[in-house]
Amino acid sequence: MNNNKKAFVFDLNGTMINDMQYHIHAWHRIFNSLGANISLERMKEECYGKNHEVIERVLPGRFTEEEKNAMSLAKEKAYQKAFLPHLKLLPGLDNFLRSAYGAEIPMAIGSAAIMLNVDFVLDNLHIREYFQALISADDVKKSKPDPETFLKCAEKLRFEPENCIVFEDAPKGVEAALNAGMKCVVLTILHDEHEFISSSAIIGFIKDYNDPLVKKLLV
Repeated sequence: MNNNKKAFVFDLNGTMINDMQYHIHAWHRIFNSLGANISLERMKEECYGKNHEVIERVLPGRFTEEEKNAMSLAKEKAYQKAFLPHLKLLPGLDNFLRSAYGAEIPMAIGSAAIMLNVDFVLDNLHIREYFQALISADDVKKSKPDPETFLKCAEKLRFEPENCIVFEDAPKGVEAALNAGMKCVVLTILHDEHEFISSSAIIGFIKDYNDPLVKKLLV
């Protein structure tokens, strides 16, 4: 383990790209077509963790594993088709990734998305080279707020958790970072500051990567 430097760990959806509304709307259409009668506001609250977990929270005990797999794939195809024309990094992130890479700061992605969606983003935006570790929903047993995702990122980077800085946008993700013993920068894109738990491990809240706070992290 490297105790002398820092590493950056990024959530993906809503943290690197502004796509959460597309996930929410894709699930909203699928669930309501199945008679869930779920509001967009509640769908926003339920849209975290693995796809199978989302299905079980909204329509518990109704589908087989095979049916949930098919629903998950249908949702991701709908999401990717709708979002692809709008796919881009959040403002300032391209420069930040380039600067961190140039400064030899190791970076990882720790996401609740399946690898299909991680690959969709990395390959369409041509940013795969920046990351030394990728942990998706396919790689963990327990979803955020469990710390497994971020701890596996630290393990792959060969860094102690306390030397990792997580970038997150969701309350459950921030909780996972704190449970992992990591510091966290919170992006307030879909959620407001008051929706996050208070902790001294939260470095600050930002709207995008042009924030002066982010540039200080490169030093």
